[in-house]
Amino acid sequence: MTELKACPFMRLHPDDNTLVARINADEGTKIDMDGGQVQLSQMIAIAHKIACRHIKSGDVVLKYGMPIGVATVDIAPGEHVHVHNVRSAYTPSVVLHDADAVS
Repeated sequence: MTELKACPFMRLHPDDNTLVARINADEGTKIDMDGGQVQLSQMIAIAHKIACRHIKSGDVVLKYGMPIGVATVDIAPGEHVHVHNVRSAYTPSVVLHDADAVS
């Protein structure tokens, strides 16, 4: 178990419901959050996100104060926030194409 004096995560915007890893954070690292202390259940790589508060399935996930996706399941504080529990929320004006330019 690793305990770091300086928090390995930072909030990029006051409205964010995610924190971003400033360094690799080992499994077992304890993080102080508004709702109390959480212990990471897995290693979180630098630049990856964790939930800083409970995010319900269907809630918008915020980073930089902007929506980056929608939670597909409930995400507990301290849990990794990534493609396994968030779907993209691109605006309708954005069209993504495969390599052959077919959506």
